[in-house]
Amino acid sequence: MKKRWMAVMMAAVLTVLTIGALPAAASSQADAVSAASSAAAAVAGSADEITPKLVKGALDIAAVPVNLGSVLYSKTQGAVEMLAVSTLGVLYIVENGAQDITSWSDLRGRTILATGKGSTPEYALRYLLTQNGLDPDQDVTMEWKDEPTETVSAMAAAGGSTVAMLPQPYVTAAKAKLPDLHVELDLTKSWDDLNNGSRFVTAGLLVRKAFADEHPDAVSRFLDAYADSASYVNEHPAEASKLIEKYGIIKAAVAEKAIPDCHIVCITGTEMKAALSGYLKTLYDQNPRSVGGSLPGGDFYYDAGSDGTE
Repeated sequence: MKKRWMAVMMAAVLTVLTIGALPAAASSQADAVSAASSAAAAVAGSADEITPKLVKGALDIAAVPVNLGSVLYSKTQGAVEMLAVSTLGVLYIVENGAQDITSWSDLRGRTILATGKGSTPEYALRYLLTQNGLDPDQDVTMEWKDEPTETVSAMAAAGGSTVAMLPQPYVTAAKAKLPDLHVELDLTKSWDDLNNGSRFVTAGLLVRKAFADEHPDAVSRFLDAYADSASYVNEHPAEASKLIEKYGIIKAAVAEKAIPDCHIVCITGTEMKAALSGYLKTLYDQNPRSVGGSLPGGDFYYDAGSDGTE
């Protein structure tokens, strides 16, 4: 049952929703350790629904966009810590029609349909374009849409070859509507190819520092279970997808196909710090407000030391 519960938790991260866990009711270390195996989980439609509860102590752990974790660290004067990276990038460059994009340079002169203007998807796209020798403002045209479904509709209406940046699981869902849709570039792999120590990160597990300090054994047990859950979902997508549909996230047929491309992980400690600090620095360089105005200190990274801000 624990693995099934944790699989549902991972399924929520798959769609970048937020999850609260370990209600703040444990009165002792023993109670907290027990709670790690029987924690209650809640799935919310947006981070705005769950972060106030985390800050106020009504929840102890939440899965949130990692830049939001940095913002909360700043707003709470370091009252939260990042336990783990739970999801790497879920963005892809796709093309409907001709398959003539094999590298980033092939995007020169193209229009890219996308969502996320003024937020992390735009910053990631701009960063990778720049790192691959393209000027985002001169060499490509970015056409911004409000929702991924709007992007897919625009691709269908265009008729000819069109290029877009889409997240999973929308890529999988779009393939069912557009049989000539092909994935051309994986932004996560492209980021890794830069080999600069950082990684493209979407979501992570945020914990109240007070809870982590008071109940380290519970946190350790929770992380072990979470790592097991990540493996379970990746190794058993058919079983996990049924739970994903059961809990109203997305249809099982879509989830099963999308899971292998959702980069579900559990990265902790110094490896987490290296991956995440570089990513947050990339966001900071483009818009400091996206990470809370300043980069978090070393104490933001749970069990990874506290040796400065970068």
